[in-house]
Amino acid sequence: MDGRPSTLAEFTQWTGERYGPETALRFRPRADADPGGNADPGGNADPGGDAAAGGPDGGWRTRTYAELAAEVRAVGCALLGLGVAAGERVAVLAETRPQWTYTHFGVMAAGAVLVPVYPTAGEEELAWVLSDSEAVAVVCDDEAQRERVEALRGKLPALRAVVLMDALPSLRRAPEADLLARAAAVTPEADASIVYTSGTTGLPKGCRLTHGNLGAVQDATLPLVQGGPGNSTYLYLPLAHLLAQLIQFTTLLEGGELCYFGGRIEDVLAELAAVRPTHLPSVPRLFEKLHTVVLSLAEAREGGRESFEEAVRIGVLAAEGRLPESLRAAHEEAEKSLYSLVRGAFGGRLTWALTGGAPIAPATLDFLRACGIAVFEGYGMTESGGVVSLNHPGAVRYGTVGRPVAGCEVRIGADGEVLARGPMVFPGYHANPAATAQALDPEGWLHTGDLGELDGDGFLRITGRKKELVITSAGKNITPTEVEFAVQRSRYVSRAVMIGDRRPHPVALITLDAEEITAWAAREGLAPDADPSTHPAARALVEAAVEQANATVSRPARIRAFHILPEEFSIAAGTLTPTLKLRRAAVAQRYAREIEGLYGG
Repeated sequence: MDGRPSTLAEFTQWTGERYGPETALRFRPRADADPGGNADPGGNADPGGDAAAGGPDGGWRTRTYAELAAEVRAVGCALLGLGVAAGERVAVLAETRPQWTYTHFGVMAAGAVLVPVYPTAGEEELAWVLSDSEAVAVVCDDEAQRERVEALRGKLPALRAVVLMDALPSLRRAPEADLLARAAAVTPEADASIVYTSGTTGLPKGCRLTHGNLGAVQDATLPLVQGGPGNSTYLYLPLAHLLAQLIQFTTLLEGGELCYFGGRIEDVLAELAAVRPTHLPSVPRLFEKLHTVVLSLAEAREGGRESFEEAVRIGVLAAEGRLPESLRAAHEEAEKSLYSLVRGAFGGRLTWALTGGAPIAPATLDFLRACGIAVFEGYGMTESGGVVSLNHPGAVRYGTVGRPVAGCEVRIGADGEVLARGPMVFPGYHANPAATAQALDPEGWLHTGDLGELDGDGFLRITGRKKELVITSAGKNITPTEVEFAVQRSRYVSRAVMIGDRRPHPVALITLDAEEITAWAAREGLAPDADPSTHPAARALVEAAVEQANATVSRPARIRAFHILPEEFSIAAGTLTPTLKLRRAAVAQRYAREIEGLYGG
């Protein structure tokens, strides 16, 4: 790791000594947390506690790297005091906040194995993850989560302790020398975490990731991410997800500042303006939402849409270094009226943004690029340590997920599947040799399950999921995501799901974007209690989106009929995973009647 520790067990101690007085963490304490539970590095209650949050623009607090190291040692020593042995599993069931980080690094310093659990996980999934991982301790966000775990005790024979995250540093601690010795004994081959997959087709599988896997990811990505002291990363993604954990490692290894969101998604934009980050990892939705908001404001003025689109065109030319002298004045005007305002919405300092998990609309990328904000798409999966390829300032090609990172080989199988191999690829699933044999072939190639293409310059493009391939009754093979994403480019569409396997032709279930359709309904003068999903004008909006999408795909892939659902897909309904991936089987089962209606049944 280029002079860095060989395992993440010693990571925080190393950063604490290297960047000691620099600010490591910035956060707004949560108003719902235990006022006395946020211990300082000396073990004393934080004056004012977590209740003094203030508004989204105020109440920010900081921790230096030296203080972060002390917090982590306190957690690690407490885990040793609970009797957690090297290699035993410790689960974390909590929202994204600084205490998650303290616990994460404390678990690794103790030589234990982290098992992150989404706080939104249902009871069946929670019980499965805790029992399959054989977690001996669970660290919970609050009393409600603790009670959920306690109710499952009868199904968890390995479980010995359930503790609250805020109270952990105040428990009886083992000597610090024991913790440092435990951390020093960890090897790169040792498991660092077991991360459970989303489970789109069944119960989640536990992906074992070693310290060596995670170290290889850092070695491959740190040279590509321009950061360090003076830079700050705003983190609102769930730390239960591997991507957020990797961003956390990268920021702190470089000596940057990690800024946590305050817990309310509606405050994200206000917090971005307040903390003024230089780096922002996000799902596409945040960027696409800002794009549609600005476009809506432009459309409220006569000729506004045409002016907006021209400003984007000019901005893209400037970003590509192709701006003609004749457009320089127009570019300067757009800088005042559009570009600077958009940058200001992100705090004015954003230079590097990462997106993944789903394709981002090309129009949104152009809009942000025109405004001077570079958004880089990447690709990876838990089994690959979270990364396979990445666009970055030194090599970017829009419409792709970048070139494979250093140390990662990628090839396309005979059936179009993306295969990856390298030191970041996991050793296998926990206690599941059959699934491991399916994912890893004897030569070490990871079968990702994604379909893709490599262009002549080595950039990777993802075209769909192998298991989601639709084969019509006429024998036509269709990748549903291509037309689905094309439909979803409409600002009024939230999700589009193609149905067509063993059917005569494709149809679609479509959900409306709640915010956009509500604003549209107000402009159209619909009654507040009217259901837009049944309104003829709303159907016309969706029909236009479907027609535009159909024009971009082959004839067999075109959607012949669609049904607008009155509700969005959700985690609670079981139609989305905790990482917001679609559970297609659950969707088909829940809306079987609507699907049959589209086929005349």
